[in-house]
Amino acid sequence: MSGSRTLGEMLERYQHEIWRAIGETFTMVGISLAAAVLIGLPLGTLLYLTKKGQLYEQPVLAGVLNTFVNVVRSFPFLLLVVFLIPFTRLVVGTSIGTEAASVPLSIIAIAYYSRLVEQALLDVPRGIVESARAMGASPLQIVFKFLYVEARSGLVLGLTTSAISFISYSTVVGIVGGGGIGDFAIRYGYQRFETDVMVYMIILMIILVQGVQFIGSLLARVLDKR
Repeated sequence: MSGSRTLGEMLERYQHEIWRAIGETFTMVGISLAAAVLIGLPLGTLLYLTKKGQLYEQPVLAGVLNTFVNVVRSFPFLLLVVFLIPFTRLVVGTSIGTEAASVPLSIIAIAYYSRLVEQALLDVPRGIVESARAMGASPLQIVFKFLYVEARSGLVLGLTTSAISFISYSTVVGIVGGGGIGDFAIRYGYQRFETDVMVYMIILMIILVQGVQFIGSLLARVLDKR
């Protein structure tokens, strides 16, 4: 390690690798966020609607959904990555690379965000749902025009929290060649004993997380009309 190396020298030396690592992180987190919204949001809505005492109480379905979410969230993420290797290979045709790493990350994203969606919807006053039913609103109208509208701030905060967690999880997937900022810091910083490289990448991760938190919190405040 060269203790006198400047930031500019480090960036020049590893410019290509750093940009690739940033792109890999954004790819993995982007795919996982898409899975969270497209699958986790409906799943969390079902968790809410089918709970005991809710609008469409279905104890069996609620039990199955809860079991899935609890089991996935109980898995240590590193073990989940390894456990899902056969499934990952089936889905994307390989168990190595950024796309392969996005599969277990998406699975945990679905389970993680669905629980946050459920909690956000539970914070919606029951009177709003009852009023919607009294006005003759259909199930879809109740969900999209009442529940989601009232819970939109909480849903955004939940997605923000999820995104930050996914960024953290993305540092683990180097085990399957997923790459990303965390993997770069380990391979080029820790394993090569270039501490300055690792420190720079940690600072980059902190800036990224703070940026996501700021944008998410700002958007949630704008959407919160209560």
